[in-house]
Amino acid sequence: MSDLPRRRLLDRIGSSPSLLAPNTRLTGDIETAGALLVNGEVHGNGRIGGELAVAAGAHWEGDVRAQRAAVAGRITGSLTVADKLEIGATALIRGRVTARKIAVARGAKIEGDMVVTGSEPVHEFDEKRAVVPTAAAP
Repeated sequence: MSDLPRRRLLDRIGSSPSLLAPNTRLTGDIETAGALLVNGEVHGNGRIGGELAVAAGAHWEGDVRAQRAAVAGRITGSLTVADKLEIGATALIRGRVTARKIAVARGAKIEGDMVVTGSEPVHEFDEKRAVVPTAAAP
């Protein structure tokens, strides 16, 4: 195992996550106790008990709740995160965003309210890692 620092949310996923592969469309609600990596398209609400990752090129249409999240793709609907939310430069969120801690990369687009429930202000950062789209954006 590497001793490198684990700075990003996705670096800390410890268990085997559920995966929605590229070019896959799921219609219906999703509920999982663990982590979920979305590379395709979801039409429905979600309750994620662990980490949620929405890859660049992926799209989620519906209301989503998660413990922690990293978003590089699109979300149309409300996003409520109990702990830390990381929004990448390629992200587009249309809806209300709520989290205890929020970090937003320059270039990200949020069309809606952003509510921080913790004491720290929204942190802005420059995306330093290369973003590789994993699903074709419509």
